[in-house]
Amino acid sequence: MSESSLSAGRPAGVSRPAGSGGGANLADILERVLDKGIVIAGDIQVNLLDIELLTIKVWLLVASVERAKEMGIDWWEHDPSLSSGSRRKDLLEENERLRAQLELARGGRAEQ
Repeated sequence: MSESSLSAGRPAGVSRPAGSGGGANLADILERVLDKGIVIAGDIQVNLLDIELLTIKVWLLVASVERAKEMGIDWWEHDPSLSSGSRRKDLLEENERLRAQLELARGGRAEQ
């Protein structure tokens, strides 16, 4: 169906609905934001009679994982609750520490 046949049923001066054709545009915008990254910053202040009671500083970064790594942001790789690799590393370190303690305990008994 062509654009002219779609607009034929609408009164003059009425444009297309805002949602039509927006899916592709939204996908393009999202792809661009994730590729480039975007930072949103702001402050929230609570005042009572010109007395500042609370200030919250908010920084929000929206980017793809690859872009975040390029910027040096990779905290999720080192967080034990988010990364299985980090958990494995922690377990290996604990295992080595326990083995060393066990060897010390065995060595102490053998000398007595």
